Formats: sequence, C-alpha cells, structure tokens
Amino acid sequence: MSQKNQTLGEFIIENQASFKYSSGELSRLINSVRLAAKVVNHEVNKAGLVDIIGAAGETNIQGEDQQKLDVYANEKFIQTLTNRNIVCGIASEEEDDYVSINSQDENNQNKYVVLIDPLDGSSNIDVNVSVGTIFSVYRRITPVGTPVTIDDFLQKGSQQVAAGYVVYGTSTMLVYTTGDGVNGFTLNPAIGTFYLSHPNMQFPLDGRIYSVNEGNYIHFPQGIKNYIKYCQMEEGDRPYTSRYIGSLVSDFHRNMIKGGIYMYPKSSKNSNGKLRLLYECNPMAFLAEQANGKASDGFNRIMDIEPTELHQRVPFICGSKNMVEKAEEFMRNPEN
Repeated sequence: MSQKNQTLGEFIIENQASFKYSSGELSRLINSVRLAAKVVNHEVNKAGLVDIIGAAGETNIQGEDQQKLDVYANEKFIQTLTNRNIVCGIASEEEDDYVSINSQDENNQNKYVVLIDPLDGSSNIDVNVSVGTIFSVYRRITPVGTPVTIDDFLQKGSQQVAAGYVVYGTSTMLVYTTGDGVNGFTLNPAIGTFYLSHPNMQFPLDGRIYSVNEGNYIHFPQGIKNYIKYCQMEEGDRPYTSRYIGSLVSDFHRNMIKGGIYMYPKSSKNSNGKLRLLYECNPMAFLAEQANGKASDGFNRIMDIEPTELHQRVPFICGSKNMVEKAEEFMRNPEN
C-alpha cells in the first residue's frame, strides 16, 4: 500500500504490476524523466546567478522566441531519454520534427514514444515565477524494431499510457499518472530524492478559482465572455476568485489542489486556440480525468480529438468537473 514519504523509486516498483503493459520499460522511462527533471531543476534554481535567463536569439517551430532555459531543458530531456535507450522516438514542442531513436538498430525493441514540452511558461523565468515540464507517453503503433513514423505520435489522447508534469516552484514536484490515479512527489533538494507527498490527487467537483488571461477578453468568443461574467457575478458562492499565472503547469496544479477552472479558448487572435494538443492539452487532460476533473475544447472531450499535425493547437478548458460543464453550457448557448 502506497504511503506518504515513500520514494518515487519505491512507488514505481510497488505499483508496476498495476500497469497493464508492465514490463519494466515504462518504469525506467519515468525514472529517466525524474533524472532529467532534477538536472533542469538545478539550472532553474540558479538561473539568476548564471547566464541562462533571457532569450536565446532563436525562434521555435511556432515562431515564438526561445528562452535559453527552453533550449537547455529540451537538450537535457532528449539527451537523458536517448542515452538510457528506453524510447524509440521523441517529439518536443521545441523541435520542428520528431526524433527517431536508434532507427537503424534492428535490435531496438523499445515500445514507447514521448512527447514533451520541456519548459512550459519559460518567459516567467526572468521574473522568478514557477515554470514546469509536461510529458506524455504512448505505445508505438508501428512494428517494434522499425523506425518510428509520424503515426506513432499522432494518436488520440485516449491512447496515452502515462502523462505528467514537473513544477519548479517553491518546492519541486513531479506529478504523474499511468491510468490508475494521480500521485505527486516532492523533491528533497538536500538528498536529491522525490518523496510521495500528494497521494491520489483529486480535483474538487466545484471550485472558486477561474484562470484565464482576461487581457484577451475582447477577443474571446461570446460563450467564454458570458462564463467570465457568470464567475464574477455576486450570487451563491460567487464571485469566484481570478488567479492566472501564465504557466499552464502552475495554474493546473493550483486548481487541482484547490478547485478551479483553467481556460485558454480560441479567440480572434488565435482562431484555433494557442495551446498544443499533443504537448500540453492531451497530457493535462489525461491527468485531469484521472483526478476526477474534466478537459474540453468547449464542446468536445480533449482526448477524443484526432491529431493531424505535431504542433496542432486547440482551445482548452480544464479543471473541476462542474465548472467545466458550466463553461460548456455557455459555449453551447452563447446567446442566453
């Protein structure tokens, strides 16, 4: 039985049998994420002391300015997952295309691909605000022992076998699921070990926090505008409190613990939404559903969306189930 203060390593071993594809490979993959997270955490924590904050002078595939820590985190996660020879392919928000691992090695029997946002919210680094890493794991659908193809990455979120995030904040936490609930582990920096601190994490059914960039209010669809007004209305347990950090990992983490809703809808500026389906929305949706929450594009379940490209964007509404369902009501009936 899992207990608080159990190490992440102990937890993985103890719960490996509950994973339907149990082979040890996924356990080693999660351990690799843990290792890379500790390396990135070390750099994040000394960012103000060394020349690793600010823009790197390059743009990523989405046309966004890359921060130096974006590049560093991307390199460390890809390097760690590659060197440990446990995945057959990696796709990163910071890379134009997916990376095939050991594609020429006929003995490569690795079954998993990883999609990763190496440093979500990295523009907040310069002002010492929490950032995070988001990861998503799928079983490949092409034959084992052959090079991966784009089809291995363009799978619905419902096909994920694991997903999680690392939040680099006042404490560093790794939160993940393999489809059997959500558990959070806090890093003890003195000895470099993650300990189970938040077992069986759950979204409250209702919450009193709404998280959205209200600076874009004028660009939002009418349904979202109406829902925001609903949140601000003085009635019953409302008005709700507005809390928006601008780092998806941090906003999601707070709302899961306290109860709340996160919204990044489509807008007249971003007609398809802004967040990436494969690197951000699917893994967070998997976590939300495993924690008794809900994730939607306003009309449809996020994890039912059929991906068509690696860097596809979608609208994203996620959080406490009753709050998300109320937002969906407003989206379906924008004139009411």
